[in-house]
Amino acid sequence: MMNKFLLAVTGLLLLASAQMGCGAEKTDPNLARDIMAELVAVNTAPSGGSNTSEAVALLVRRLKAAGFEDSEVASLGQTDALQNLVVRYPSENPERQPLLLMAHLDVVEALPKDWTYEPFAMTEDDGWYYGRGTNDNKAGAAILIATLIRLRNEGFKPDRDLIVMLTADEETTGNATKWLLKEHRDLIDAEFALNTDGGPILLIDGKPLALMLQTSEKIYVSFTLEATDPGGHSSRPHRDSAISRLSRALVDLEAFEFPIDLNETTRTFFERWVSIAPEDETLIRAVLSNEQDPDALLDEHYYNAIARTTCVATQLHGGHAENALPQTARAVVNCRYLPQSDVATVRNQLRKIAAEYDVSVTDIDPSVPSPPSPLSPHIVGPITEIAQSMWEDIDVIPEMSTGATDGAFVRNAGIPVYAVAAIADDPNDMRAHGQDERIGVKAFHDSNEYWYRLIKAFSTPATHTR
Repeated sequence: MMNKFLLAVTGLLLLASAQMGCGAEKTDPNLARDIMAELVAVNTAPSGGSNTSEAVALLVRRLKAAGFEDSEVASLGQTDALQNLVVRYPSENPERQPLLLMAHLDVVEALPKDWTYEPFAMTEDDGWYYGRGTNDNKAGAAILIATLIRLRNEGFKPDRDLIVMLTADEETTGNATKWLLKEHRDLIDAEFALNTDGGPILLIDGKPLALMLQTSEKIYVSFTLEATDPGGHSSRPHRDSAISRLSRALVDLEAFEFPIDLNETTRTFFERWVSIAPEDETLIRAVLSNEQDPDALLDEHYYNAIARTTCVATQLHGGHAENALPQTARAVVNCRYLPQSDVATVRNQLRKIAAEYDVSVTDIDPSVPSPPSPLSPHIVGPITEIAQSMWEDIDVIPEMSTGATDGAFVRNAGIPVYAVAAIADDPNDMRAHGQDERIGVKAFHDSNEYWYRLIKAFSTPATHTR
């Protein structure tokens, strides 16, 4: 069955290549790079007002110049500053539901004094493109827009609508995506989504070994733990002050470990990861056994984070005067729970720990459930086939992100999401959100080509199979 499927995918890829048409020479091969440079030069970080409107406007100009109609391009948002861009490449005869393609335009802050290069200007140096957003996630936005323009220039006729969604606040609240799903679902509704924000290629000793296919994300939720007391004069202390009780609860929380709980994505990850990290085989086999919780797992922060729910205190405040017993002590505890779990389970465990010390537990914000996307062969197949055609002997390994992206909200709305940036990077020197953020020149152009092939593979007429 799988061999027949792969033969069908191979045929699909050959047909997609044959459909390039005589208009291909009209597209600048450096178009994606130029768009990325323009986007990096627009400060969409907090110091720039977290304003994405200018970035959206320059992309709209690019699209209109390439022949996209007003009806195919929508700039919209909850505020004038937080603008999103939704672009539809329509099919003349759609045979399938649309395909949603995702990236975001906002970036985290960058302090120029800490950088070797100007963060809000793209600089090419020694095989790298430097600048805030080159890796997260303006490269993805540039690649998607450049690919739509390339396809339009070629006269490509997809058998489904292609929808690009570029959002305004992924790095903060994700409200833009939630708003689009609630108020403009018709613009972005799709069978499934491909996300450029996640799914790197792991570059080990200069060799691309694995394409990480992000099909799941841990769920973000925070709680306030609070202890109260009548207080009094610090010259007459008593046992169990508010700070003392809260401190004991936090120590017990740190000592507590949620049980190992693997889902389809994380089990497949560990099974395939053995070939990437054979030195960890004993530990990985123990995790997969479902019979033991190895102590060594706690020292492997990445493995531990994808094997279980985690909670950690991230903020602390207590007392109101130097010479007074504290009347209140508060801590913020941030939890990342597994998508197959639920917030009630996490909350109940925190309350069980805190109750012994008369400490209350309250939710800060409601969490957003986000079920894992299934490892469906008709989706994973083309992702794998194209990767292996471009990078010899590369493995494709499903991954559950320990953080979160806009994909969590899209999954929650019933649209499966698969993040596959296909940007080769050294896992020990990834600089997204950090100083001198960068993307390799070759890695960027390879990713651009990968996405071009992938989008065509998922939208080429008369060759799809299930």
